Amino acid sequence: MTATTYALTGTVRARVIRPSDAGLLQAAYQLNRDHLAPWEPHRPAAFYTAEGQAEVIGSKLAQHAAGSEVPFILLEDERVVGALTITGIVRGPFLSANLGYWVDQEFTGRGIGSAAVAFALDYSRKELGLHRLQAATLIHNAASQKVLRKAGFTEIGLASAYLLIAGSWQDHILYQRILA
Repeated sequence: MTATTYALTGTVRARVIRPSDAGLLQAAYQLNRDHLAPWEPHRPAAFYTAEGQAEVIGSKLAQHAAGSEVPFILLEDERVVGALTITGIVRGPFLSANLGYWVDQEFTGRGIGSAAVAFALDYSRKELGLHRLQAATLIHNAASQKVLRKAGFTEIGLASAYLLIAGSWQDHILYQRILA
């Protein structure tokens, strides 16, 4: 696991999560609970506790150790202001992964999402040696679609009933970026 911190903007940096981040993530998810609810799966009450976040972190770090995920948090000073994950990393002839991210409601519109996606592309190419990165957005998530297009992602299709989000199976627009 890397201890490296990466600058994204003048004040925001990214680093791989640590077990000690449970309290910071609990505070961030609690603060952004309503903001994230329309874009994420329903979460059990335990998710919003430090203990619940410790379990999530443990799972993510196990996936990281296995080489199938890179879970970053976005920080301003010692406050978590978002997350960025590269998941489902597949090696062999596919060399592909999925990208997910969110930004704290107080920090949207400041270019943090765009900086995080640009960082993920660079990291995926240089550090992971990937050929392709894919992302999916809800059909009505214009802000994320704008961020992805700005980063050079192209729309590759519509996935019907793709993910169980906010309690229902929702259609998503799929995007990809070839990194080679």
